[in-house]
Amino acid sequence: MKLNRLLVPFSSRNYRLFFSGQIASLVGNWMTQTATVWLVYHLTGSAFWLGLVSFLGQIPIVLLAPVSGVCVDRFNRLNILRLAQVLAMLQSLALAACALTGIINVRWLIGLAIFQGVINAFDMPARQAIVVQLVNRREDLPGVIGLNSSVFNFARLVGPGLAGLLIDSAGVGYCFLIDGLSFAPVLVALGLIRVTPHRRDEPGLSVWSEFSAGLRYALGFGPIRQLILTTACFTVFGLSYGVLIPVIARVTFGGDAKLLGMLMSAVGVGAVLAALYLATRSGAKGLSKVIVSGAVILGLALPVIAFSQNLALTLACLLLCGGGQILILATTNTLLQNLVDEQKRGRVLSLYGLAFLGGWPLGSLLTGTVADHLGLTAAMVLCGAATLFIAWLFHRQLPAFRRQIRAVLAPKVDVPSSVVE
Repeated sequence: MKLNRLLVPFSSRNYRLFFSGQIASLVGNWMTQTATVWLVYHLTGSAFWLGLVSFLGQIPIVLLAPVSGVCVDRFNRLNILRLAQVLAMLQSLALAACALTGIINVRWLIGLAIFQGVINAFDMPARQAIVVQLVNRREDLPGVIGLNSSVFNFARLVGPGLAGLLIDSAGVGYCFLIDGLSFAPVLVALGLIRVTPHRRDEPGLSVWSEFSAGLRYALGFGPIRQLILTTACFTVFGLSYGVLIPVIARVTFGGDAKLLGMLMSAVGVGAVLAALYLATRSGAKGLSKVIVSGAVILGLALPVIAFSQNLALTLACLLLCGGGQILILATTNTLLQNLVDEQKRGRVLSLYGLAFLGGWPLGSLLTGTVADHLGLTAAMVLCGAATLFIAWLFHRQLPAFRRQIRAVLAPKVDVPSSVVE
């Protein structure tokens, strides 16, 4: 690894602002996620309800994908991000008000989770699509995506631990309150960023026509189609283990909110290490193999967790799970960002968000249901086995995957040649 490459993206002023602004906000976001899953399980004692709340909170991404991707391609992406952060701040403050006044219940959690899902449907593709406008040089893009994953997962490392301590000492309401206040620095940073709005070369069409054009483009080009579908499969079957972490904390180890924070932070440690590794890579060569490696690591770690009664072993495997999932997701994101046509970037990335954030609630619901009926061990083993099978299928298709990229994109001067490897 070349550690000096970690500093390369910071030569771009806009990226420095974007990076610094989101650190506090992401820590607060993970505090809210940890507090929410703990509160749902505390109120219901059911893995099914954990999966259901997650499902309902993410399903707006599925329903709004046709609209959100077109909006990101049609309107100013920076303004979409600014509006999304304001609404997310209000959502967190509403959660805090409900919790601190004692009126919080599962219905409130579901309603506010759905509202956050609507926000995420627009925030995610806008955040992904604007990355290329934040850097001075396109070759810095892999490092930027790696650093974004690093700060996201650094927050994942710190946020759950802080949430566990705060829940234990003061209650869940203060986690939500801190999250709401943490949006202030990111709003300041977004206000200082200056980017040239992307040009639209396409004629004005209806929302559905533009979405259909983006869908035909994504599904018509084999590598993009394969990356999106593979992400969906990994998310549904491989990444849904997260919904069971509260069950592991309470049922397997008889722990409390502090142990939940420790388990979730272990996932964050692995994710940060994997993201830093990706950020130090000098190019995109070999990234398709990284996807397979990440899936194998994740697929092997999950069955070990299923049978583990040792806390240290479980923490180590959760660390591997965090690393494996980032190797899959950040690498897929990097490949897509390099392959996609600029005019359709928002729509393709909304489909990627549909695969990732839309697949997550479906997987959470399925995994929670299996855990309720067959037990925690069976659910974790099935997740691991499915992940290894998907990795095997993707590995089999790698030669054709590379040939298609070479045939279509190699002549383009703005696409790094290493992408085709």
